[in-house]
Amino acid sequence: MPPLDELPAAYLDLSERHDETLSENAQLKLQVAWLQKRLFGGGQSERLDRQQLLLAMEKLEAAAGPEAVTEQVNYERRKPTGEKRPVAAAVFAQLPVRETVTIEPIEVQAAPEAYERIGEERTFEVDVTAPQVFKREIIRPKYRVKADRALPPVVAPAPAKPVMGGYASAGLLAWVAISKYLDHLPLYRQEKMLARWGAPISRQTMNDWIRITAQWLEPVYRTMRERVLAEAYVQVDETPVRCHDPDEKRGRTSQGYLWVMSNPGGDVVFDWRLSRRHGELTSLIEGFKGVLQADGYEAYAAHARAHPEVTLVGCWAHARRKFIEAQGEHPRLAKGVLTLIGRLYRWERAWDEADAASGRGFEVEARAQLRRAHYPPVLRALRTLALRWRSRLLPRSGLGKACGYLLGQWDALAAHGERGETKLDNNLVENAIRPSAVGKKNWLFVGHPDAGERAGILYSIIVSCQRHGKDPLTYLRDVLDRLPRMTNQQDLTPLTPRHWQPPLVVQVDANV
Repeated sequence: MPPLDELPAAYLDLSERHDETLSENAQLKLQVAWLQKRLFGGGQSERLDRQQLLLAMEKLEAAAGPEAVTEQVNYERRKPTGEKRPVAAAVFAQLPVRETVTIEPIEVQAAPEAYERIGEERTFEVDVTAPQVFKREIIRPKYRVKADRALPPVVAPAPAKPVMGGYASAGLLAWVAISKYLDHLPLYRQEKMLARWGAPISRQTMNDWIRITAQWLEPVYRTMRERVLAEAYVQVDETPVRCHDPDEKRGRTSQGYLWVMSNPGGDVVFDWRLSRRHGELTSLIEGFKGVLQADGYEAYAAHARAHPEVTLVGCWAHARRKFIEAQGEHPRLAKGVLTLIGRLYRWERAWDEADAASGRGFEVEARAQLRRAHYPPVLRALRTLALRWRSRLLPRSGLGKACGYLLGQWDALAAHGERGETKLDNNLVENAIRPSAVGKKNWLFVGHPDAGERAGILYSIIVSCQRHGKDPLTYLRDVLDRLPRMTNQQDLTPLTPRHWQPPLVVQVDANV
């Protein structure tokens, strides 16, 4: 082949354009594969908005180059055997029967004396009626002493209510809070719904009720927070929420954060902060001593370094997720790491099933011994593969970044191998964040920093109720009814969602 300077200019231009086409094709393939996973893939615990999506695509374009090659790997996997869908009779077995309709055959109606009943066929249909807003009249008779009419009249004191002097019951306050923070209905939608049901209540009034509800629940919230930080193992995460502060920026929103912390099996606590600075974490978990589990955000590692009494453990789900995203570039290499990480999860699942079958329950030291015996070979193999591939791949490639994350978080991830009380990932706390992620797509932003604090209190109560299998509406009805009658010295631990028990007789306000 002649030297490059002797080749015709048209050939050189064609060759250059061919290389550019190959590079662009590789970029587009990566983008399509990544978008397909984000849009149609299941099990995503973190979703991206449009701006994050565009930023991620720009990073993919920068990572792809002429050397990017798509490698096709075929493998077999066992089809999951899902459980059969339950029949309708089992699904709706708990619904009350309010109406029974008997349909007699036309032949029997015409000559009933000619037939005798030998059985019946039973079916059902599910119906619904619109919620009904109603009034509860409270009558307090007045009396006077017959023997001395100069004495003041005697009347029973007004019942203690969350909104003193107002018309809102504990049930109505609970319904408004549940509709916004569990069913994700902004107040302006609730305003229209209530008007259709004959109760013209303005959104401004309901906003005041949300504030009053949060104020009554704040002591319970503080008790929950104290109990979470008193445990020796805490999982922490954070999620961004837009904030529109009318006192600071007109027509613009700023970024706030809901920090979330919980113990596996315990209550969930949301804390509203205006930033993600390292100092926010320090004040959030001030006084905590024990095992702290988090993702790769540097604030957690910095806090652990500054506080020797805190041990940081990582999240294997975050590390695994990055290798899943890198499969489009190097499926065979990524699959090797995913197989090793999957082995850790299979062991944990098998050990959990064995503990449940034995009836002895979960034992921290027994789990620690199992991990010390089984984890070391897998961890050594993972670290060896990550070191080898990081030295051979571009740092900005998908697999290069996945290896970099794994090695950067290695001490925190490997720490699980010496402990028995930890979960391999932060999925429990990430699942707790999901209601707020769905909600902010409807109400878009909080209108004031104080509203963020109220959202943190109410999300803590509602999500904790869901975690413990307790109906949030029944809980709020009962607790908002009891709190105004309690003294400040009473212990509120029985009112936290983890310890609360539903009353034996629940007063139901006709579906308000």
